[in-house]
Amino acid sequence: MDYQESIDWLYGTQLLGIKLGLENVTRLLKETSVTQDQEGRKIVHVAGTNGKGSVCAFTERILRDAGLKTGLFTSPHLVAYSERIQINGEMISEERIAWGLTDIRDRVKDWDPHPTFFEISFVLALRYFCDEGCEVILLETGMGGRLDATNAVNADVSVITSISLDHQQWLGETIREIAMEKAGIIKPNTPVIVADLHPDARDMVGRRALTLGVPCIEAHPLPEEWPLGLKGPHQRENAALAVEAACRVEGDRLSQEGIQHSLSEASWPGRFEVIGDRLVLDGAHNEAAAEALCAAWREAFPGELAKLIFGAAESKDLVAIFKAILPVIGSITFVPIQSERRISAGEMTEAFVTAGGELEKVKSAENLSEALTIGQGRVLVAGSLFLVGEVRAIVEGGDYEVSLQ
Repeated sequence: MDYQESIDWLYGTQLLGIKLGLENVTRLLKETSVTQDQEGRKIVHVAGTNGKGSVCAFTERILRDAGLKTGLFTSPHLVAYSERIQINGEMISEERIAWGLTDIRDRVKDWDPHPTFFEISFVLALRYFCDEGCEVILLETGMGGRLDATNAVNADVSVITSISLDHQQWLGETIREIAMEKAGIIKPNTPVIVADLHPDARDMVGRRALTLGVPCIEAHPLPEEWPLGLKGPHQRENAALAVEAACRVEGDRLSQEGIQHSLSEASWPGRFEVIGDRLVLDGAHNEAAAEALCAAWREAFPGELAKLIFGAAESKDLVAIFKAILPVIGSITFVPIQSERRISAGEMTEAFVTAGGELEKVKSAENLSEALTIGQGRVLVAGSLFLVGEVRAIVEGGDYEVSLQ
């Protein structure tokens, strides 16, 4: 298969939906020889509700700058699928994607059940990292942790970021239930580094660590004067988690000066990303992320209200999201995201008003290009990484590859 054929085949597997569990991915890792070839490579495994990608980005930059060859697996992508799989900050080539997916397709064509989109992507990434001799591999969980495909390998360090309500239909209705799923990445002989968790989440994570007899380590706060490449008060905790994880992996190679430099140079697109003079992109799509976005906006643009462009997928608690960001909204324009799970402008308007928003502030647009031309002032795009990716594609002049996962 060429690149387009391989991507079309991969995206076709999204029709299989989400299937949590490790049996299929474990089999595929063995079939592709990843199980044996990844031995000896250090792995950092990151789970949590918000901040996973940022922690991975900070950690990867610290370790790469220290001279280690890094492999980074994250999801979802914003514009192009290749963003998910990177070595030393460089995205996997289309040729390597086509080769790897062709090999996997030939191996699994008769499997029942068939591997999912995420399982295939994960195995493609690990095979690539092994082939290219990566010394450290950083894995962001897709959803949850205990039954997530990334949990089919053993890590050297586990990291659990903030835990809040999200994906309840898969992970549970309470913080305790969701924390139990996230804590499933904790394994024997592997220390876990944790954020300043909600008390219920802290209890569940602590119980898991105690049962397995592994250290449960709270990251030390960073000095306030250390600049970060990622903006917003919440990123200081993410950076602290990353520093702790990097030190556990390769502390002998690190220096305070080097760590400071890496943190200041780290980047992660779509997370309070400022483009030009008047465009800000943030993938906030749950209440906790919206609260962090509001704080980041106030810190960056004190006293200024945002011209918000918003689109979201179903199953999100829109009322809670809008309540969190109401203080910084000057106007709001609703647009449909490029997903079958998109929420209509009418539904979003109803949620906005229920949250206490003023109907006079609401506009709607047929598409993103139209929304970007409405009104004046600083524009904030939020509500979905789908939407953020579409904006980045417009800005970069590239093709937008729609993805459900």
